[in-house]
Amino acid sequence: MERILRVENLSKDFSGLSVLSGINLEILRGERHAIIGPNGAGKSTLFNTISGLYKPSHGKIFFLDKNITGWPIHKIVRLGLSRSFQIINIFPKMSLFENVQNAIVSRFNQRFNWNSLLDRNGKIKRESERVIELLNLGEFRNVPASELSYGGQRKLELALTVALDPVLIMLDEPTAGLNTEETRNAIQLIRKVTEGKTLIIVEHDMEVVFNLADRITVISYGSILATGTPDEIRENSEVKRAYLQRIPNASSG
Repeated sequence: MERILRVENLSKDFSGLSVLSGINLEILRGERHAIIGPNGAGKSTLFNTISGLYKPSHGKIFFLDKNITGWPIHKIVRLGLSRSFQIINIFPKMSLFENVQNAIVSRFNQRFNWNSLLDRNGKIKRESERVIELLNLGEFRNVPASELSYGGQRKLELALTVALDPVLIMLDEPTAGLNTEETRNAIQLIRKVTEGKTLIIVEHDMEVVFNLADRITVISYGSILATGTPDEIRENSEVKRAYLQRIPNASSG
């Protein structure tokens, strides 16, 4: 199967403190890949380094066979990588529709002119409506983002990520702060919107991880402890000792 992302011997230091050390990771096209590990293991730092927020101290990152090491975020996004953040990142004063529309305009990245203004406006509106319908957010179309529930804001951020029509979607703790019912709904929604896409997800909730992931990578103390299928990770004795035994129901799924 085609590799869509490759991380080679990646390390990241902050003022001499090593957070990531010798990370080697491959993500296959079309897979849903979860990254898990204890707090402080380096999961978010890995996310931030792959997506361009941080520059690696050492190593290389390849996306779609291009060496994107050290690229700025906007250039990586244009290549087809889109991510959410652990902290909600939306425009609170704009309506839900306006938030999605802004993401669509950013995706098109085209200069308007008088001959094509109406046609392109029509395309942007149709695509905005399609994304809103995909996320089942139609009833909140004109609601300011700040007035949405916490769960609604999470769904909107997912909509903004999907609106960029990325090749690779990266979600950082997408169910953080959600109750049990909202989390189960989120699992179904993430599965729906990532159909035919490639997904990397950082997540603490093992119900989410073991229901969504085709493969799982476990990080501990800035290094990869194991990578495998959900069943392989459940049965891995090192992973059990380092992480899963601390989490209720993780070993049983």
